Amino acid sequence: MKKKLQQLKKICVRSVVVGTTAVAVEAHAAGTDFSTLTSGIDFSTVTTGVLAVAATLITVYVAIKGAKILMSMVRGA
Repeated sequence: MKKKLQQLKKICVRSVVVGTTAVAVEAHAAGTDFSTLTSGIDFSTVTTGVLAVAATLITVYVAIKGAKILMSMVRGA
């Protein structure tokens, strides 16, 4: 009985692997077309916002670094 269950398990695993491989090959061969989904997306405003935040952070970091340099000059170290 145990041997039969192991054989059944092997057959099931093989069939699942073959089935998923066949589906993957078929999907790849067909070439999924996402143009209808991606044509309506515009990231220009998001990019502008991210660049604005980055510029603000850079300004803050430059100011902090400048203050540290000035403080070290005043201390003489």
